[in-house]
Amino acid sequence: MAESEQPDASDGERSVYRDYVLDVRIVAVERPGDPGARYRFEAPEHVGAEFDDPDTAELYADVYFDTNGFQEEGTGERGVPPEVIQAGKDTMAAYFLTRPGIDRNWMASFYGVKPTKIDRYVSWVRDRAEEIREGVAERDME
Repeated sequence: MAESEQPDASDGERSVYRDYVLDVRIVAVERPGDPGARYRFEAPEHVGAEFDDPDTAELYADVYFDTNGFQEEGTGERGVPPEVIQAGKDTMAAYFLTRPGIDRNWMASFYGVKPTKIDRYVSWVRDRAEEIREGVAERDME
């Protein structure tokens, strides 16, 4: 991630919450006056994204790996990165679940399916992302 995209020290205390392969990580940011941490997704060439809870940040990371990386910069407030759209219905559902105000019931209604189907979509994305990370780690060890 470019230096200008890194939060400065005035943004609060930073600690790595989860480290992934390829210099991707989730950082917990504790800001003075805030009741809890925010979780910032960081990756090279990515503007970063912050979330209220670590599970949403981890899902975002899974979508990132499932799409082989994507950029949100330039997609606008309500846009979806083309890589996410091209990745398929399950990846798009998982991505939407990382957006504010969208939950599995909303997604189920949007797709016209039961919430359990949305859960399956998310599990497929998480499984693929884990396989990708394991593959990268194995290649780096050889």
